[in-house]
Amino acid sequence: MKKKYLKAFILCLPILISCSLFAQKKADTHDTSYYKTFLHSLTPRFYFSKKYADLTFQSADGSKDLQYRANTKINMGVGATYNNFSLNVAFGFGFLNNNNKDRGKSKSLDLQLHLYPTGWAADVLAMHYKGVYAYPKGYASYNSNTYYYRPDIKLNLFGITAYRVANANRFSYRAAMIQNEWQKKSAGSLLYGGGIYYSGLQGDTASIIPSKVSGSFSQAGVDNFHFISVGPGVGYAYTVVAAQHLFLMGSLIANANVNFSTDEINSTKSNKVSFEPAAVFKAAAGYNGNVWDISVNCASNAFLVKEAAVAKANFLSTGNFRLIIAKKIMLKKK
Repeated sequence: MKKKYLKAFILCLPILISCSLFAQKKADTHDTSYYKTFLHSLTPRFYFSKKYADLTFQSADGSKDLQYRANTKINMGVGATYNNFSLNVAFGFGFLNNNNKDRGKSKSLDLQLHLYPTGWAADVLAMHYKGVYAYPKGYASYNSNTYYYRPDIKLNLFGITAYRVANANRFSYRAAMIQNEWQKKSAGSLLYGGGIYYSGLQGDTASIIPSKVSGSFSQAGVDNFHFISVGPGVGYAYTVVAAQHLFLMGSLIANANVNFSTDEINSTKSNKVSFEPAAVFKAAAGYNGNVWDISVNCASNAFLVKEAAVAKANFLSTGNFRLIIAKKIMLKKK
């Protein structure tokens, strides 16, 4: 199943990129007193990034919850944006990640596309992690000085969202998130749209719940848990600008999702349909102008989803933090 979703995602990439480029070929007709667009410019960047993927199981007896985390690396990379097409390459160099070796290894494929064609904000996610650890140190482990580590557990997330930016005439997502525009005055926008996701957690050798704490969890014995989540969402985004160059942007979208979840215990399946909220959150802050951008930003997703015969919902959160230095270079004169 996971291979099928990944193949579908890869096949959709050319279409998504083509739509992104087409949207930027048309001239923007926005209020230039609020933000400036740099047509025919190249925006190279140097950045550090840190992705995360966490899944929390709530205990049934009120004891400590079980949180699995992927051991993600701090990456250093370079990239560039032309119009609305971006390409970034980053590596997790050893000297940046000497402090997390005691958490085990997480093999990963984490592709995130954040697209901002005129009047829209869209995300495409394809994440696969193998190898997770329990947080904090000592929890579920027979040694209080070590992390409980499961090299066999696989965590996956595939999804696509699209939200309409109602006030694209004055509010720019690109200025905050991909640095190729400049928001000069404070503005905000209503957001509405929806998304669909598939996610799963699978253990190849044993139950997902560690044996030491299995008595505290209703889903003890489950070795495969996955769900499909789909629904509409509405939210708001706003950028506060001081002295034209200093900015703080935040956006939050709340989704009313229908979740179709499945538990497996030795190939015996149990299904559940539930209605739970989900959220898409983005934020950025820093300096932006005609030439330079120095900023930090994050893009994250969060879900609540219930399993069969479990009263409390699980919590899945994923995201990416970045520290960026970017420069706008004009390729053509006006």
